[in-house]
Amino acid sequence: MATNATTLKNSYSEGTANLFIWLKIAVVFGLVVALYFQVFPDLASDWWNDSAFSYGMLIPPIAGYVAYLRREHTLALPAIPDWRGLGLTVAACLMFLVGKLAAEFYLQRISFVFLLAGLIWTFWGRRRVGTLSFPLVLLATMVPLPALVYNAAAAPLQLLSSTVATRLAQALGVTVYQDGNIIHLANASLGVAEACSGLHSLSALVVGSLLLGFLEGASVWRWALLSVISVPLAIVVNVVRVTGTALLADYRMELAMGFYHALSGWLVFLMGFGMLWLIGKLLFRENYSHK
Repeated sequence: MATNATTLKNSYSEGTANLFIWLKIAVVFGLVVALYFQVFPDLASDWWNDSAFSYGMLIPPIAGYVAYLRREHTLALPAIPDWRGLGLTVAACLMFLVGKLAAEFYLQRISFVFLLAGLIWTFWGRRRVGTLSFPLVLLATMVPLPALVYNAAAAPLQLLSSTVATRLAQALGVTVYQDGNIIHLANASLGVAEACSGLHSLSALVVGSLLLGFLEGASVWRWALLSVISVPLAIVVNVVRVTGTALLADYRMELAMGFYHALSGWLVFLMGFGMLWLIGKLLFRENYSHK
């Protein structure tokens, strides 16, 4: 009888402990939802309505899947609560508050990633949050760049694309001259819009470089190098698009601004990923030799 009573007491204690854990999870989850109940719909609206940010819809499920794949490695480590994680959690809350007061959407949105990292660190410990560093970095890429940074980068890149495309068209025998981001042909003028600056492809190529490095188990420096290479690569493929548009417009304007203009966006995007994959093959060739 005493043994049965002890067993029942232990089961009751274990059940109470589990209930308390789930209660803490529910409270933390409720507070996070209450804090970000306006931020998430706005972010999802940007993904849905702006083609430049539409890749963001894929990031949360991909990050979740990567975390799921690494679950055995993560859960094999002991969960040791670390109150130092509260420092990062508080910093994330302050970041959110500053973003809210300054009406800066980027700070409000990116603070969620820091808050998530801080909570994992606090309740699971530094070692477990370390195993989830890649999914957290991936989540950070779902947040569009601040408008100030985006607009500051767009104009110089538009001008660069216009200049290089003009030089290439001239080298190929087309009569053309440049006026800012306007390319003047013999019978027409082409405006190099923000979409042709390379910024639309840049974010997606950076995400692609991160995933490629993860899948190949690349070293950190090769991973970082591929991400850096994706920046000029995004510019190059968009210069190819602008040059192709100028060449075709010199021959037949309706083709350049019709079917080709719509198709070329997808073609240069695929070309960019193809080139990124080839560069990744070269960078990660040592990994293949060890497999």
